[in-house]
Amino acid sequence: MLQLRIYTLRSRQALQLYAGIHWTRHVETFAAFGIATEGVWTEQSGGANRLVALIRYPAGADPDELTRVVMGSPEFASDMAGFDVGAITDVQSVLLEPRSLP
Repeated sequence: MLQLRIYTLRSRQALQLYAGIHWTRHVETFAAFGIATEGVWTEQSGGANRLVALIRYPAGADPDELTRVVMGSPEFASDMAGFDVGAITDVQSVLLEPRSLP
């Protein structure tokens, strides 16, 4: 199962800090829980301060439950050390199911 996650941050500075340091840390943490990071992008249009990530959950995993486990872990807390989580003003997630093209 794939999930598209879109994080809106309060400022360009917060986006750069989150993308450059904290999300980079998440990649290793997620992998320890079997979650693969397929890609991470920052939005470059219209002054948006958004980070977009595509992640892959292990087969049969419940994405909501696994996300709760990861976010409650000491590893995740370490990832976020030094970052004001209040700078994340919105998080959207969309579960995606791959389809074969004809």
